[in-house]
Amino acid sequence: MDSSNENLANHEIAIVLVPFPAQSHLNQLLQLACIFASSYKLPVYYVGSATHNLQARVRANALNPSDIAKIHFHDLPTPDFASPTPDPNALSKFPSQLFPSYDANSKLLREPIASFLRDVSSKSRRVIVVHDVLMSYNVQDVSSLHNVESYIFNCVSVFFMYCSFICIPKGMPIPLEDELLEKLPSLEADAPEEINKLVAFQLEYRDIRSGDLYNSNKVLEGTFLDLMAKFASTQNKKQWAIGPILPTKLDLVSNKRNICLDWLDNQLPRSVLYVSFGSSTTFSDKEIMELAMGLERSEQKFIWVLRDADRGDIFKGEDRRFELPEGFEERVKGVGLVVREWAPQLEILAHSSTGGFMSHCGWNSCIESITMGVPIVAWPIHSEQPINAFFVTEILKIGVLVREWEKREELVCASTIENVVSKFMASEEGDDFRKRAEELGAAVRQSREKGGSSQLELDSFIAHITR
Repeated sequence: MDSSNENLANHEIAIVLVPFPAQSHLNQLLQLACIFASSYKLPVYYVGSATHNLQARVRANALNPSDIAKIHFHDLPTPDFASPTPDPNALSKFPSQLFPSYDANSKLLREPIASFLRDVSSKSRRVIVVHDVLMSYNVQDVSSLHNVESYIFNCVSVFFMYCSFICIPKGMPIPLEDELLEKLPSLEADAPEEINKLVAFQLEYRDIRSGDLYNSNKVLEGTFLDLMAKFASTQNKKQWAIGPILPTKLDLVSNKRNICLDWLDNQLPRSVLYVSFGSSTTFSDKEIMELAMGLERSEQKFIWVLRDADRGDIFKGEDRRFELPEGFEERVKGVGLVVREWAPQLEILAHSSTGGFMSHCGWNSCIESITMGVPIVAWPIHSEQPINAFFVTEILKIGVLVREWEKREELVCASTIENVVSKFMASEEGDDFRKRAEELGAAVRQSREKGGSSQLELDSFIAHITR
């Protein structure tokens, strides 16, 4: 594991990945690193603060350890930042406790990254930097190095990108039928002002890039990719839709069997609802109680990942213990499984017993669920999640909403959860969602096979950077 510049080898082409330190961003770029290193045998450097590089490795989801071993993790000194605990009772669900980490890591790593790039560029014919848009400020020195070029890897949906960065700023209409436009949640982010400022600051350095990569593909977002391509060509930027950047063939009989997978082995096909709200959602005690009662009363099988949102440094501080209704876990034994540690989400979604995913609709979770052919019970919490939920339920038609985004400040009560879950898991309508999701998942997986649209785009990107 490289963490000093002395370990740099001489390369024809070197790829340097610079992720933003939020779990879903770290994960998507780690998946991409494995593809570059394993499928294309290219030298790959994964560059971030020591704490976040460790976080990416510890939580590697469904990746082959031998693929991860091919990546050079270049650890930068972790900048100082506060790491407060999440506030479960905050009015806004945005994970404000992560802001000190976001702010420090997106602004204080420019010098060590520039120094690292100078070193790699002196030993390679060409260096390709693939970075998160929110790390644009830190990688700006690529423009002063003659053999270095950069590409942004977008960790959000193309639909969200097109609506937010093209339609709204340029006053263009969003290309949807009137009936759908009426249902589209407000695109004015519910993020705190400090986050909006951070995003605006990073976007000032965005134009240095040579092009964009998307964790999506033509099967899912063809219309919006075409519209983005039209816009990109006016700026002389290229784009490639290379998603899903997931291991689509999972070795589910690995040695590290997880309790969730063992439990799923004993359930009927498509009978289990997987419940997880990602790494940046905090629920209040009251919300947890209502969710528990709703799941129990639905009488449907479930796996519930009950964890608090991340802190900026996941290795510091004690985990919060949640209060569940008295006797809850005893009563649901055999019906439900409550998991309090990090769960192997991709393997759970790929398991034949999983028939639905109650999700916050972060893009990482959406793309995993879609690829594995699992329909979604959408419960968006913050940021671009309401737009993703709209995309999943109204455009792809492979899911239902738990509640309207406009009602996000109201408590979702047990009876609502019970009704949604019962209908979704045990009705003809739910079976229709499963059928559509399975068909879409098959088409998305096919796009990654030889000759499929995503595979062709990935090959095209590799040909472009190794020219």
